[in-house]
This record gives sequence, C-alpha cells and structure tokens, in this order.
Amino acid sequence: MSTLLITDLLNLDLTDTTEKVIAEYIWIGGSGMDLRSKAKSLSGPVSSPKELPTWNFDGSSTGQATGHDSEVILCPQAIYPDPFRRGKHILVICDTYAPNGTPLPTNKRHAAEKIFNTKEVAEEETWYGLEQEYTLLQKNVKWPLGWPIGGFPGPQGPYYCGVGADKAWGREVVDAHYKACLYAGINISGTNGEVMPGQWEFQVGPSVGISAADQLWCARYILERITELAGVVLSFDPKPIEGDWNGAGCHTNYSTKSMRKEGGFEVIKKATEKLGLRHKEHIAAYGEGNERRLTGRHETADINTFSWGVANRGASVRVGRDTEREGKGYFEDRRPASNMDPYIVTSMIAETTILWKP
Repeated sequence: MSTLLITDLLNLDLTDTTEKVIAEYIWIGGSGMDLRSKAKSLSGPVSSPKELPTWNFDGSSTGQATGHDSEVILCPQAIYPDPFRRGKHILVICDTYAPNGTPLPTNKRHAAEKIFNTKEVAEEETWYGLEQEYTLLQKNVKWPLGWPIGGFPGPQGPYYCGVGADKAWGREVVDAHYKACLYAGINISGTNGEVMPGQWEFQVGPSVGISAADQLWCARYILERITELAGVVLSFDPKPIEGDWNGAGCHTNYSTKSMRKEGGFEVIKKATEKLGLRHKEHIAAYGEGNERRLTGRHETADINTFSWGVANRGASVRVGRDTEREGKGYFEDRRPASNMDPYIVTSMIAETTILWKP
C-alpha cells in the first residue's frame, strides 16, 4: 500500500531534475470579471514579461470569440512569483488580442496603458491605493460564510475588524491570501474584517500607474485560487445581501505628484471639481449593480449626486483630515464597486484629473 500523498507530488522540488519553469498565464474572460488561466512550461527562469512568448486560447469558450474564428492571443504584461508552485515558477498577467493585433473589447488594459503612457500622466507619477472588499459564501448554498442557512446573524456592529468565533468567519482564507500576495511581490498593505459578517477587505498600494491594476487583478486571482482550496465561494457583488447590510466597494485612493507637493490641497479641490462634472461617466464605468450599493446609506453617497468632504464617508469623494491639515496628500474616490475593473477606474481618474479640459 502506497503512503505517497498527493501533497507530496504537489510539493515536489524540481530543481534537481529540470531547469524548466511553469508559467501560469492569467487573463480576464468575456464577462469582464471571470478570471481564466492555463499553464505553460518554459525552458528556464525569466525575469521580465518581455522574455515570455505570446500564447493563445479558445475564445469561443470564454465569450471572447466565435466558434469559426476562435483564436485569441495572450500577451504577457506582468509577472509575479507563484505562491502555489513556488520555486522559480511564475504567475503571468496577460491581456488579449485578436490575431490581427487589435485588442479585444474586453481588453481594458490596452486603453489604460495609453493613458498612463501620455507625457502629462507619466510626469505626475500617479499613486493608487485600492481597497478591495469581497464576500465569502458557503459553497453549496451561496449564503455568506458563518450565517445560518436561510437566516441572518445579529445586526451589524460587532463584526467590523471583529475577533471571535461569533464575529469573524473566513480568517484562514484572509491570512493565507495576505501571505501569498506578499510572496508574489504584490504590494498588499493590509487586511481587515468588514462591517457585514462574512465580508473582508484587502488593500493594494501605494502602487504607481498601471502596476496598481495589474497587482489587484493578480491578487484577485490568488484569492480565487485560495477560496477554491478552502471550498468557499468568492463574491465581488456590490450588494450581496439586500436590506440593512453594507455593500462591497473598491474605494480608490489617489494622488499625483502635484497633490503631494506644497499647495497640493488646491490641486485636489480642482481635481474633485472635475470628477463632479464627469460624475455620470464615472458611475457608468465603476462596476455593475453599483446602484444597489450607492443608496446614500451604509457609508455611501447617493448614486445620482456627487459630493466631496473632509473625513466624510457618506461623500462620493473623501479627503482625509491629515491631507487637510498638511495642505497636501491624496483623496479617496468611494464610488467604485467591488466588481470594478481597476484598469478602467485608475486610468479614468487619471484622465479626468490630469488630461481632461472641461
């Protein structure tokens, strides 16, 4: 009888027998939120996405191509150490193109990169901090972790940053994800339990330009893989439970070089004015189902009205007390939903505040 376990094979150290490295190519599928991936053997270690070959996949199976012309090209854009296989194995964030080289409609990275590569935006060294909220669900019933099936826990209050078996559910997933992101070189800056039980948050940043969005997508992929191992379901729905429960957002903290300098508070005021003028366009791009979350209750502003304020979590845009006091710093756009595309949101904020002339 063999005592060999599947974990023994999963943890095999390949360095003594082969130079080959496994690269997990990751991309965003047809819905704009479904992450897909497949693995490829490389002849040896790589240090840059430029060293990686392009690859392809069957786009008719991901909602990104028709059956009679189904090939979609994967272009590697960012690499991270793989916390699952470890060693020299890597995770590869890719974007998607038709065989003729045109970006797919679902490829939001391509347009974002153009904005970040403009001279004006590049010179401003845009910093982002992305606060990703999410909900963990019980696998077979799609009801939040820790909630009685078909029933409800006690009202909100004790759960935010809570500790204890009756307040915090899913901490093993959260801590595993935190360490895995650090291993992968993602600039994850913290985690916390959220206001609704079964809901958590992690933060990515401060990261510069498009790297913030690359890192958030990679962190989402790692979280999906960990929930797969844990047997729980991950939801980025902005309002997973109707009623008197907090929704889930992806608050986006932002600053430019001008905002971080002396006199930056005036630059922030001008930027918020511009955001207010384009409120409808931003809301349309800030995530599906966001109208169920942005009600003016549960620490949100009403979806139809733009507002900003110092230390006001009921405003569309919040400026911190420290920013007001120091006269420079950053602001937080509280409107993006948990299921927003960070390529769209980060580049749109940069475009509106730097490039757009009202």
